[in-house]
Amino acid sequence: MNVILLSGGSGKRLWPLSNDIRSKQFIKIFKTETGYESMVQRVYRQITAVDPDANVTIATSKTQVSSIHNQLGDAVGVCVEPCRRDTFPAIALATAYLHDVKGVSPEEPVVVCPVDPYVNNDYFEALKKLSDLAAAGAANLTLMGIEPTYPSEKYGYIIPESAEAVSKVKTFKEKPDAKTAAAYIAQGALWNGGVFAYKLRYVLDRAHELIDFADYRELFEKYESLQKISFDYAVVEKEPEIQVMRFAGQWKDMGTWNTLTEAMEDPSIGKAILDDTCHNVHVLNELDVPVLCMGLKDVVVSASPEGILVSDKDQSSYIKPFVDAINQQIMFAEKSWGSFRVLDVEDESLTIKVTLNPGHRMNYHSHSRRDEVWTVVSGRGCAIVDDEKRAVKAGDVIVMKAGCRHTILAESELKLIEVQLGREISVHDKQKFPLEDEKH
Repeated sequence: MNVILLSGGSGKRLWPLSNDIRSKQFIKIFKTETGYESMVQRVYRQITAVDPDANVTIATSKTQVSSIHNQLGDAVGVCVEPCRRDTFPAIALATAYLHDVKGVSPEEPVVVCPVDPYVNNDYFEALKKLSDLAAAGAANLTLMGIEPTYPSEKYGYIIPESAEAVSKVKTFKEKPDAKTAAAYIAQGALWNGGVFAYKLRYVLDRAHELIDFADYRELFEKYESLQKISFDYAVVEKEPEIQVMRFAGQWKDMGTWNTLTEAMEDPSIGKAILDDTCHNVHVLNELDVPVLCMGLKDVVVSASPEGILVSDKDQSSYIKPFVDAINQQIMFAEKSWGSFRVLDVEDESLTIKVTLNPGHRMNYHSHSRRDEVWTVVSGRGCAIVDDEKRAVKAGDVIVMKAGCRHTILAESELKLIEVQLGREISVHDKQKFPLEDEKH
């Protein structure tokens, strides 16, 4: 089974745990035997449990690539969008990537779905059936229609021609108000969850009709000039040969704090104390200080280096305009090599705690307008400064003047405090270089 997972979103509805780099799908809230996993980890694990040979490709922006590799490893396929251009260009690029880079046959079926649904394994069994229906070729597009559990205003609706398990599609309806949604459901309408399948050739042909390009590389290079348009508008609503397969299993959209906390097994993650008078209260605390809640009802509390949210659960759905007005730098991020957390910000200094995973390293790089000082807190590794290698351990201090090239390789998990010193400290002040052993 070829699966394209669409991983987008700015994460603003789940502030302060999410930001432009760390979207909601990377927040670790789902309890496992060994700790917690994120939405993307959960979905990837479920896909490979149902189909160990599944060819999974994640279509995402370049800001999320590091988090994907951090959480899923380097083996997962990633199709990087140079910029955001909505779902049709993203799916066209990912389809061209499968054909031109991965060598997938034009006759093979492809399943597209969001990366962040909260579902059980029967959902992925249904994806396999969806793939088989696309391979059979009875229709150009096969959609998954979710059996609605209430008249939601958050989703578009698919109205099938019949009540059979697989039916031709009669029409589509935009997101309605609750009264109209109830009328749709009375007609047998299904939620449109953005899940569908097709033969690879079909979307590749549609892409060539709408965009002038020769192959994946050319499409990638001209991506920024493409029209922003959804797959629904560009393809689905114009396709006469379309069918829908019903899915009646559990399916939740984890788009708000209200829905996200419904999926939490425990009332709190991190340091938190809830007294006996609390009811329907959830706390997610990434800080090293405790959060105490007393006498609260129907409240979510979330604390991270980005900020602190205390909100009525229903009201939390309206967070976005307030977060849009907050302007600050990223305070926490996962990278392909580990993670960093900003500890202190001054006019001419920035202090960061860096954690490198064993066997990983930063890019070999330099800064033109700032000095840096590394103090190793724990672990061991090898620092390289202007091509000179030096073994490092806890307590060692490495000083790097502006302009010098530097990196550090972790032999074990390595934690260090990085102090940046300068009048113009900026994430854009960085130049990357190849290491000597990478040049050959």
